[in-house]
Amino acid sequence: MRLNQVTVTMPDLDAGWDFYRALGLRPIVDARPRYARFLCPDGDSTFSLHQGEKGGGGTTVYFECEDLDGTVARLGAAGVKFSGGPEDKSWLWREAELFDPGGNRIVLYFGGSNRIDPPWRVDRHGPGREGSSGIA
Repeated sequence: MRLNQVTVTMPDLDAGWDFYRALGLRPIVDARPRYARFLCPDGDSTFSLHQGEKGGGGTTVYFECEDLDGTVARLGAAGVKFSGGPEDKSWLWREAELFDPGGNRIVLYFGGSNRIDPPWRVDRHGPGREGSSGIA
């Protein structure tokens, strides 16, 4: 199983469209005011917006950036407002936090090898290797 699509809800998809375009996501479906889908700038994951009265609701979406500090500086210069960071976290990631127009928490981060293989990993053999749980 591979996660490759996330959808968040927000009331104003036009505001969401502008916000996620500013982050560098490329539009692939524009069915506003009800739906919009984007391609992430790296890889082939997609991210979509669904119109709904209530956004946020505890949702946090993480986008990994190879050059986190450079990305935050570039976005900040373009007018994107961050609520925190970038800063090093105790879980060995570097993060910067912001909120989209629907109140969804967005974290730009760099985790490197610690994303999948932190020092406290339960299964030190890694996914799909000998000794893994093999959950299907």
